[in-house]
Amino acid sequence: MMFDAQWDRVRGRLRDEFGEAAFKSWLKPLMLREVRDDSVRISVPTRFLRDWVITHYGERIRTLWSGENAKIRNVEIVVQAAAGERRAAMAAATPVAPAPVAPPVETAPSIDEISAPLDPRFTFDNFVVGKPNEFAYAAARRVAEAEQVTLNPLFLYGGVGLGKTHLMHAIAWHIRERAPHRTVVYLSAEKFMYRFVRALRYQDTMAFKEQFRSVDVLMVDDVQFIGGKDSTQEEFFHTFNSLVDQGRQIVISADKSPSDLEGMEERLRSRMNSGLVADIHATTYELRLGILDSKSEQLGATMPRKVMEFLAHKITSNVRELEGALNRVVAHAQLVGRAITLETTQEVLHDMLRANDRRITIEEIQKRVAEHFNIRVADMHSARRSRQVARPRQVAMYLAKQLTSRSLPEIGRKFGGRDHTTVMHAVKKIDELRETDTAFAEDIELLRRMLES
Repeated sequence: MMFDAQWDRVRGRLRDEFGEAAFKSWLKPLMLREVRDDSVRISVPTRFLRDWVITHYGERIRTLWSGENAKIRNVEIVVQAAAGERRAAMAAATPVAPAPVAPPVETAPSIDEISAPLDPRFTFDNFVVGKPNEFAYAAARRVAEAEQVTLNPLFLYGGVGLGKTHLMHAIAWHIRERAPHRTVVYLSAEKFMYRFVRALRYQDTMAFKEQFRSVDVLMVDDVQFIGGKDSTQEEFFHTFNSLVDQGRQIVISADKSPSDLEGMEERLRSRMNSGLVADIHATTYELRLGILDSKSEQLGATMPRKVMEFLAHKITSNVRELEGALNRVVAHAQLVGRAITLETTQEVLHDMLRANDRRITIEEIQKRVAEHFNIRVADMHSARRSRQVARPRQVAMYLAKQLTSRSLPEIGRKFGGRDHTTVMHAVKKIDELRETDTAFAEDIELLRRMLES
Protein backbone atom coordinates (compact mmCIF):
# COMPACT_ATOMS: atom_id res chain seq x y z
CA MET A 1 0.00 0.00 0.00
CA MET A 2 2.89 2.35 0.79
CA PHE A 3 4.31 1.87 -2.72
CA ASP A 4 0.88 2.46 -4.29
CA ALA A 5 0.63 5.79 -2.48
CA GLN A 6 4.12 6.74 -3.65
CA TRP A 7 3.22 5.82 -7.22
CA ASP A 8 0.03 7.90 -7.02
CA ARG A 9 2.10 10.92 -5.95
CA VAL A 10 4.60 10.32 -8.78
CA ARG A 11 1.74 10.15 -11.28
CA GLY A 12 0.27 13.34 -9.86
CA ARG A 13 3.59 15.15 -10.31
CA LEU A 14 3.87 13.87 -13.89
CA ARG A 15 0.37 15.17 -14.67
CA ASP A 16 1.20 18.58 -13.17
CA GLU A 17 4.52 18.91 -15.01
CA PHE A 18 3.59 17.65 -18.47
CA GLY A 19 -0.09 18.63 -18.62
CA GLU A 20 -3.34 16.74 -18.92
CA ALA A 21 -3.04 16.07 -22.67
CA ALA A 22 0.42 14.51 -22.46
CA PHE A 23 -0.56 12.57 -19.34
CA LYS A 24 -3.63 11.04 -21.00
CA SER A 25 -1.76 10.22 -24.21
CA TRP A 26 1.43 8.70 -22.80
CA LEU A 27 1.51 8.34 -19.01
CA LYS A 28 -1.96 7.26 -17.90
CA PRO A 29 -1.51 3.66 -19.22
CA LEU A 30 1.52 3.09 -16.95
CA MET A 31 0.90 0.50 -14.20
CA LEU A 32 3.02 -0.26 -11.15
CA ARG A 33 3.89 -3.96 -11.22
CA GLU A 34 6.62 -4.60 -8.67
CA VAL A 35 8.95 -2.89 -6.19
CA ARG A 36 11.95 -4.96 -5.17
CA ASP A 37 15.04 -3.73 -3.27
CA ASP A 38 16.14 -0.59 -5.14
CA SER A 39 14.16 -1.23 -8.34
CA VAL A 40 10.67 -0.46 -9.59
CA ARG A 41 8.98 -2.26 -12.47
CA ILE A 42 6.31 -0.38 -14.44
CA SER A 43 4.38 -1.87 -17.35
CA VAL A 44 2.89 -0.42 -20.52
CA PRO A 45 0.61 -2.22 -23.01
CA THR A 46 2.67 -1.77 -26.19
CA ARG A 47 6.30 -1.70 -27.32
CA PHE A 48 5.81 1.67 -29.04
CA LEU A 49 4.50 3.22 -25.84
CA ARG A 50 7.40 1.74 -23.86
CA ASP A 51 9.98 3.23 -26.24
CA TRP A 52 8.26 6.64 -26.21
CA VAL A 53 8.00 6.76 -22.39
CA ILE A 54 11.64 5.70 -21.90
CA THR A 55 12.87 8.33 -24.37
CA HIS A 56 10.73 11.26 -23.23
CA TYR A 57 9.85 10.60 -19.60
CA GLY A 58 12.08 7.79 -18.28
CA GLU A 59 14.65 9.91 -16.48
CA ARG A 60 12.00 12.17 -14.93
CA ILE A 61 10.04 9.15 -13.63
CA ARG A 62 13.20 7.77 -12.01
CA THR A 63 13.97 11.14 -10.39
CA LEU A 64 10.43 11.49 -9.00
CA TRP A 65 10.53 7.93 -7.61
CA SER A 66 13.84 8.64 -5.88
CA GLY A 67 12.27 11.75 -4.40
CA GLU A 68 9.42 9.69 -2.98
CA ASN A 69 11.59 6.77 -1.88
CA ALA A 70 15.32 7.34 -1.43
CA LYS A 71 16.03 3.60 -1.82
CA ILE A 72 14.83 3.53 -5.43
CA ARG A 73 17.71 3.71 -7.92
CA ASN A 74 16.33 1.98 -11.02
CA VAL A 75 13.03 2.14 -12.89
CA GLU A 76 12.35 -0.61 -15.43
CA ILE A 77 9.61 -0.06 -18.00
CA VAL A 78 8.37 -3.28 -19.61
CA VAL A 79 5.68 -4.34 -22.05
CA GLN A 80 2.87 -6.23 -20.34
CA ALA A 81 -0.70 -6.45 -21.59
CA ALA A 82 -3.54 -5.70 -19.21
CA ALA A 83 -5.38 -8.65 -17.68
CA GLY A 84 -8.33 -8.39 -20.08
CA GLU A 85 -6.01 -8.38 -23.07
CA ARG A 86 -4.09 -11.41 -21.74
CA ARG A 87 -7.33 -13.34 -21.27
CA ALA A 88 -8.42 -12.45 -24.80
CA ALA A 89 -5.08 -13.64 -26.18
CA MET A 90 -5.32 -16.93 -24.24
CA ALA A 91 -8.88 -17.47 -25.46
CA ALA A 92 -7.78 -16.88 -29.03
CA ALA A 93 -5.06 -19.51 -28.63
CA THR A 94 -7.50 -22.11 -27.22
CA PRO A 95 -8.89 -24.49 -29.92
CA VAL A 96 -12.51 -24.02 -28.86
CA ALA A 97 -15.08 -22.31 -31.07
CA PRO A 98 -15.64 -18.88 -29.51
CA ALA A 99 -19.09 -17.52 -28.95
CA PRO A 100 -20.07 -14.81 -31.43
CA VAL A 101 -19.39 -11.35 -30.10
CA ALA A 102 -20.46 -7.94 -31.29
CA PRO A 103 -17.80 -5.86 -33.02
CA PRO A 104 -16.08 -3.30 -30.80
CA VAL A 105 -17.67 0.12 -30.69
CA GLU A 106 -15.18 2.77 -31.73
CA THR A 107 -15.59 5.97 -29.79
CA ALA A 108 -14.25 9.19 -31.23
CA PRO A 109 -11.13 10.37 -29.38
CA SER A 110 -11.32 13.54 -27.34
CA ILE A 111 -9.53 16.73 -28.38
CA ASP A 112 -6.90 16.04 -25.69
CA GLU A 113 -6.23 12.64 -27.24
CA ILE A 114 -5.94 14.09 -30.75
CA SER A 115 -3.40 16.76 -29.78
CA ALA A 116 0.19 15.55 -29.47
CA PRO A 117 2.07 16.31 -26.21
CA LEU A 118 4.00 19.57 -26.04
CA ASP A 119 7.65 19.65 -24.99
CA PRO A 120 7.96 21.83 -21.85
CA ARG A 121 11.43 22.97 -23.01
CA PHE A 122 10.07 24.52 -26.21
CA THR A 123 8.94 27.97 -25.06
CA PHE A 124 9.62 31.47 -26.35
CA ASP A 125 11.90 32.11 -23.36
CA ASN A 126 14.13 29.20 -24.41
CA PHE A 127 14.29 30.17 -28.10
CA VAL A 128 17.55 31.90 -29.06
CA VAL A 129 16.92 34.60 -31.65
CA GLY A 130 19.36 35.61 -34.39
CA LYS A 131 19.24 36.96 -37.92
CA PRO A 132 18.40 33.59 -39.53
CA ASN A 133 15.24 33.12 -37.44
CA GLU A 134 14.20 36.59 -36.20
CA PHE A 135 11.41 37.02 -38.76
CA ALA A 136 9.87 33.61 -38.01
CA TYR A 137 10.20 34.27 -34.26
CA ALA A 138 8.49 37.68 -34.53
CA ALA A 139 5.66 36.18 -36.60
CA ALA A 140 5.19 33.33 -34.11
CA ARG A 141 5.01 35.77 -31.19
CA ARG A 142 2.50 37.95 -33.04
CA VAL A 143 0.22 34.94 -33.60
CA ALA A 144 0.57 33.78 -29.99
CA GLU A 145 -0.17 37.20 -28.50
CA ALA A 146 -2.82 38.48 -30.93
CA GLU A 147 -6.32 39.06 -29.60
CA GLN A 148 -7.72 38.68 -33.13
CA VAL A 149 -6.54 36.44 -35.96
CA THR A 150 -4.62 38.51 -38.52
CA LEU A 151 -1.82 36.32 -39.91
CA ASN A 152 -3.73 33.32 -41.21
CA PRO A 153 -2.29 30.89 -41.90
CA LEU A 154 1.19 31.30 -40.46
CA PHE A 155 3.43 29.04 -42.55
CA LEU A 156 6.89 28.30 -41.11
CA TYR A 157 9.46 26.52 -43.23
CA GLY A 158 13.14 25.61 -43.03
CA GLY A 159 15.57 22.71 -42.86
CA VAL A 160 15.69 19.96 -40.25
CA GLY A 161 16.54 21.02 -36.71
CA LEU A 162 16.38 24.79 -37.23
CA GLY A 163 13.54 25.52 -34.80
CA LYS A 164 10.18 25.12 -36.59
CA THR A 165 8.77 22.67 -34.06
CA HIS A 166 10.17 24.71 -31.17
CA LEU A 167 8.27 27.80 -32.38
CA MET A 168 5.04 25.82 -32.87
CA HIS A 169 5.22 24.41 -29.35
CA ALA A 170 6.03 27.89 -28.02
CA ILE A 171 2.91 29.32 -29.70
CA ALA A 172 0.77 26.56 -28.19
CA TRP A 173 2.22 26.99 -24.68
CA HIS A 174 1.76 30.77 -24.80
CA ILE A 175 -1.87 30.58 -25.95
CA ARG A 176 -2.75 27.89 -23.40
CA GLU A 177 -1.25 29.99 -20.61
CA ARG A 178 -2.67 33.35 -21.73
CA ALA A 179 -6.06 32.14 -22.94
CA PRO A 180 -6.79 28.68 -21.45
CA HIS A 181 -10.38 28.81 -22.76
CA ARG A 182 -9.11 28.52 -26.36
CA THR A 183 -8.82 25.00 -27.77
CA VAL A 184 -5.36 24.39 -29.23
CA VAL A 185 -4.60 21.25 -31.21
CA TYR A 186 -1.03 20.48 -32.25
CA LEU A 187 -0.23 17.38 -34.27
CA SER A 188 1.89 16.14 -37.14
CA ALA A 189 0.54 15.87 -40.68
CA GLU A 190 1.03 12.10 -40.39
CA LYS A 191 -1.18 12.03 -37.28
CA PHE A 192 -3.84 14.08 -39.10
CA MET A 193 -3.74 11.56 -41.96
CA TYR A 194 -3.92 8.63 -39.52
CA ARG A 195 -6.99 10.12 -37.81
CA PHE A 196 -8.68 10.73 -41.13
CA VAL A 197 -8.02 7.20 -42.43
CA ARG A 198 -9.26 5.78 -39.13
CA ALA A 199 -12.46 7.83 -39.43
CA LEU A 200 -13.00 6.48 -42.95
CA ARG A 201 -12.45 2.92 -41.80
CA TYR A 202 -15.03 3.17 -39.03
CA GLN A 203 -17.40 5.33 -41.09
CA ASP A 204 -17.15 8.13 -38.59
CA THR A 205 -16.03 11.04 -40.77
CA MET A 206 -18.70 13.36 -39.37
CA ALA A 207 -17.20 13.16 -35.88
CA PHE A 208 -13.75 13.75 -37.39
CA LYS A 209 -14.94 16.88 -39.21
CA GLU A 210 -16.73 18.24 -36.16
CA GLN A 211 -13.68 17.77 -33.95
CA PHE A 212 -11.11 19.40 -36.21
CA ARG A 213 -13.41 22.20 -37.31
CA SER A 214 -14.35 23.18 -33.77
CA VAL A 215 -10.84 24.05 -32.53
CA ASP A 216 -9.65 27.63 -32.02
CA VAL A 217 -6.04 27.02 -33.09
CA LEU A 218 -4.99 24.17 -35.38
CA MET A 219 -1.25 23.53 -35.70
CA VAL A 220 -0.01 20.97 -38.22
CA ASP A 221 3.70 20.08 -38.27
CA ASP A 222 5.62 18.72 -41.29
CA VAL A 223 2.76 19.18 -43.76
CA GLN A 224 5.01 17.94 -46.60
CA PHE A 225 4.10 14.38 -45.54
CA ILE A 226 0.61 14.64 -47.02
CA GLY A 227 2.10 15.36 -50.46
CA GLY A 228 0.60 12.89 -52.93
CA LYS A 229 -2.14 11.80 -50.45
CA ASP A 230 -5.12 13.10 -52.40
CA SER A 231 -7.97 12.18 -50.05
CA THR A 232 -6.12 13.54 -47.00
CA GLN A 233 -5.34 16.75 -48.87
CA GLU A 234 -8.99 17.07 -49.80
CA GLU A 235 -10.09 16.82 -46.18
CA PHE A 236 -7.28 19.11 -44.98
CA PHE A 237 -8.31 21.68 -47.59
CA HIS A 238 -11.92 21.71 -46.40
CA THR A 239 -10.86 21.82 -42.73
CA PHE A 240 -8.53 24.68 -43.62
CA ASN A 241 -11.32 26.64 -45.34
CA SER A 242 -13.80 26.03 -42.56
CA LEU A 243 -11.44 27.29 -39.85
CA VAL A 244 -10.34 30.35 -41.84
CA ASP A 245 -13.97 31.25 -42.58
CA GLN A 246 -14.72 31.08 -38.84
CA GLY A 247 -11.74 33.29 -38.00
CA ARG A 248 -9.80 30.47 -36.32
CA GLN A 249 -5.99 30.42 -36.34
CA ILE A 250 -3.98 27.93 -38.43
CA VAL A 251 -0.21 27.38 -38.08
CA ILE A 252 1.62 25.08 -40.48
CA SER A 253 5.24 23.99 -40.81
CA ALA A 254 7.14 22.27 -43.61
CA ASP A 255 10.66 21.74 -44.88
CA LYS A 256 9.98 23.85 -48.00
CA SER A 257 7.91 26.88 -48.96
CA PRO A 258 4.30 26.22 -50.11
CA SER A 259 5.31 26.87 -53.75
CA ASP A 260 8.04 24.19 -53.59
CA LEU A 261 6.06 21.40 -51.89
CA GLU A 262 5.89 18.33 -54.11
CA GLY A 263 2.69 16.37 -54.66
CA MET A 264 0.52 19.17 -53.26
CA GLU A 265 -2.68 20.31 -54.97
CA GLU A 266 -2.48 23.79 -56.45
CA ARG A 267 -5.52 25.06 -54.52
CA LEU A 268 -3.95 23.91 -51.25
CA ARG A 269 -0.64 25.52 -52.16
CA SER A 270 -2.51 28.73 -52.91
CA ARG A 271 -4.32 28.59 -49.56
CA MET A 272 -1.08 28.07 -47.63
CA ASN A 273 0.50 30.98 -49.49
CA SER A 274 -2.39 33.28 -48.64
CA GLY A 275 -1.24 34.17 -45.13
CA LEU A 276 2.28 34.89 -43.86
CA VAL A 277 5.11 32.63 -45.03
CA ALA A 278 8.20 32.87 -42.80
CA ASP A 279 11.39 30.94 -43.46
CA ILE A 280 14.14 29.97 -41.03
CA HIS A 281 17.60 30.10 -42.58
CA ALA A 282 20.63 28.00 -41.71
CA THR A 283 22.30 29.13 -38.49
CA THR A 284 25.19 31.60 -38.45
CA TYR A 285 28.26 31.26 -36.26
CA GLU A 286 26.97 34.00 -33.94
CA LEU A 287 23.58 32.34 -33.52
CA ARG A 288 25.17 28.96 -32.80
CA LEU A 289 27.37 30.58 -30.16
CA GLY A 290 24.30 32.22 -28.61
CA ILE A 291 22.47 28.89 -28.53
CA LEU A 292 25.42 27.22 -26.81
CA ASP A 293 25.55 30.03 -24.22
CA SER A 294 21.84 29.63 -23.49
CA LYS A 295 21.83 25.83 -23.34
CA SER A 296 24.94 25.57 -21.17
CA GLU A 297 23.33 28.00 -18.73
CA GLN A 298 20.19 25.84 -18.63
CA LEU A 299 22.35 22.79 -17.94
CA GLY A 300 24.21 24.63 -15.18
CA ALA A 301 27.52 23.84 -16.87
CA THR A 302 30.58 26.07 -17.08
CA MET A 303 31.97 25.82 -20.60
CA PRO A 304 35.38 27.23 -21.59
CA ARG A 305 34.99 29.88 -24.28
CA LYS A 306 37.38 28.06 -26.62
CA VAL A 307 35.21 24.95 -26.47
CA MET A 308 32.07 26.95 -27.24
CA GLU A 309 33.72 28.64 -30.22
CA PHE A 310 35.05 25.30 -31.45
CA LEU A 311 31.57 23.70 -31.34
CA ALA A 312 29.97 26.74 -33.02
CA HIS A 313 32.49 26.48 -35.86
CA LYS A 314 32.33 22.70 -36.28
CA ILE A 315 28.68 21.66 -35.70
CA THR A 316 26.98 23.66 -38.44
CA SER A 317 24.28 21.29 -39.72
CA ASN A 318 21.42 22.16 -37.35
CA VAL A 319 20.51 23.23 -33.83
CA ARG A 320 19.46 19.73 -32.78
CA GLU A 321 22.92 18.33 -33.46
CA LEU A 322 24.54 21.30 -31.76
CA GLU A 323 22.50 20.74 -28.59
CA GLY A 324 23.23 17.02 -28.77
CA ALA A 325 26.96 17.73 -28.96
CA LEU A 326 26.78 20.03 -25.95
CA ASN A 327 24.80 17.45 -23.94
CA ARG A 328 27.37 14.76 -24.70
CA VAL A 329 30.29 16.94 -23.64
CA VAL A 330 28.61 17.99 -20.38
CA ALA A 331 27.41 14.46 -19.56
CA HIS A 332 30.89 13.04 -20.18
CA ALA A 333 32.46 15.61 -17.85
CA GLN A 334 29.92 14.89 -15.10
CA LEU A 335 30.04 11.10 -15.37
CA VAL A 336 33.78 10.67 -15.80
CA GLY A 337 34.78 13.56 -13.57
CA ARG A 338 37.09 15.20 -16.10
CA ALA A 339 37.27 18.92 -16.81
CA ILE A 340 35.82 20.15 -20.11
CA THR A 341 38.71 21.03 -22.41
CA LEU A 342 39.19 21.32 -26.15
CA GLU A 343 40.99 17.97 -26.17
CA THR A 344 38.29 16.08 -24.27
CA THR A 345 35.61 17.68 -26.46
CA GLN A 346 37.34 16.45 -29.63
CA GLU A 347 37.69 13.01 -28.07
CA VAL A 348 34.05 12.74 -27.00
CA LEU A 349 32.67 14.05 -30.30
CA HIS A 350 35.09 12.38 -32.73
CA ASP A 351 32.31 10.63 -34.69
CA MET A 352 30.11 13.75 -34.91
CA LEU A 353 33.02 15.98 -35.90
CA ARG A 354 34.07 13.57 -38.62
CA ALA A 355 30.55 13.59 -40.08
CA ASN A 356 30.44 17.40 -40.06
CA ASP A 357 33.92 17.84 -41.53
CA ARG A 358 32.64 18.17 -45.07
CA ARG A 359 35.17 18.17 -47.91
CA ILE A 360 35.06 21.53 -49.66
CA THR A 361 36.50 21.47 -53.18
CA ILE A 362 38.38 24.23 -54.98
CA GLU A 363 35.86 23.97 -57.82
CA GLU A 364 33.05 24.63 -55.36
CA ILE A 365 34.89 27.67 -53.99
CA GLN A 366 35.49 29.05 -57.50
CA LYS A 367 31.84 28.62 -58.44
CA ARG A 368 30.52 30.30 -55.26
CA VAL A 369 32.99 33.22 -55.46
CA ALA A 370 32.24 33.76 -59.17
CA GLU A 371 28.50 33.91 -58.41
CA HIS A 372 29.10 36.32 -55.54
CA PHE A 373 31.17 38.76 -57.62
CA ASN A 374 29.11 38.24 -60.79
CA ILE A 375 31.93 36.95 -63.01
CA ARG A 376 32.30 33.72 -65.02
CA VAL A 377 33.90 30.64 -63.48
CA ALA A 378 36.14 30.58 -66.60
CA ASP A 379 37.65 33.89 -65.41
CA MET A 380 39.18 32.01 -62.49
CA HIS A 381 41.45 30.19 -64.95
CA SER A 382 41.94 32.97 -67.52
CA ALA A 383 44.93 35.28 -67.95
CA ARG A 384 42.79 38.42 -67.50
CA ARG A 385 44.28 40.83 -64.97
CA SER A 386 41.61 43.51 -64.69
CA ARG A 387 40.69 44.38 -61.10
CA GLN A 388 37.12 43.18 -61.73
CA VAL A 389 38.46 39.65 -62.25
CA ALA A 390 41.76 39.64 -60.35
CA ARG A 391 40.29 40.46 -56.92
CA PRO A 392 37.63 37.68 -56.95
CA ARG A 393 40.33 35.27 -58.15
CA GLN A 394 42.50 36.26 -55.17
CA VAL A 395 39.55 35.78 -52.84
CA ALA A 396 38.99 32.27 -54.24
CA MET A 397 42.70 31.43 -53.79
CA TYR A 398 42.58 32.73 -50.21
CA LEU A 399 39.51 30.63 -49.37
CA ALA A 400 41.05 27.58 -51.05
CA LYS A 401 44.05 27.95 -48.75
CA GLN A 402 41.82 28.41 -45.67
CA LEU A 403 39.17 25.77 -46.34
CA THR A 404 41.01 22.93 -48.10
CA SER A 405 44.09 20.86 -47.35
CA ARG A 406 45.57 21.46 -50.83
CA SER A 407 49.15 22.74 -51.11
CA LEU A 408 49.97 26.11 -52.68
CA PRO A 409 51.25 24.55 -55.96
CA GLU A 410 48.07 22.43 -56.17
CA ILE A 411 45.89 25.50 -55.67
CA GLY A 412 47.89 27.40 -58.31
CA ARG A 413 47.36 24.63 -60.86
CA LYS A 414 43.58 24.84 -60.30
CA PHE A 415 43.70 28.53 -61.23
CA GLY A 416 44.99 28.21 -64.77
CA GLY A 417 48.41 26.76 -63.92
CA ARG A 418 49.58 29.70 -61.84
CA ASP A 419 52.75 29.58 -59.72
CA HIS A 420 52.58 28.98 -55.97
CA THR A 421 54.03 32.45 -55.36
CA THR A 422 50.93 33.92 -57.01
CA VAL A 423 48.79 32.09 -54.47
CA MET A 424 51.02 33.32 -51.61
CA HIS A 425 50.66 36.90 -52.86
CA ALA A 426 46.86 36.50 -53.10
CA VAL A 427 46.59 35.17 -49.53
CA LYS A 428 48.75 38.03 -48.20
CA LYS A 429 46.77 40.64 -50.14
CA ILE A 430 43.38 39.40 -48.92
CA ASP A 431 44.65 39.28 -45.33
CA GLU A 432 45.74 42.92 -45.61
CA LEU A 433 42.38 43.99 -47.07
CA ARG A 434 40.48 42.18 -44.33
CA GLU A 435 42.40 44.19 -41.73
CA THR A 436 41.73 47.59 -43.32
CA ASP A 437 38.31 47.18 -45.00
CA THR A 438 35.46 46.10 -42.68
CA ALA A 439 32.93 45.65 -45.49
CA PHE A 440 35.37 43.48 -47.44
CA ALA A 441 36.09 41.39 -44.32
CA GLU A 442 32.34 40.79 -43.88
CA ASP A 443 32.12 39.71 -47.53
CA ILE A 444 34.86 37.13 -47.00
CA GLU A 445 33.23 35.86 -43.80
CA LEU A 446 29.88 35.52 -45.58
CA LEU A 447 31.47 33.46 -48.36
CA ARG A 448 33.23 31.27 -45.81
CA ARG A 449 29.98 30.57 -43.96
CA MET A 450 28.09 29.77 -47.14
CA LEU A 451 30.78 27.29 -48.14
CA GLU A 452 30.93 25.69 -44.71
CA SER A 453 27.13 25.40 -44.30
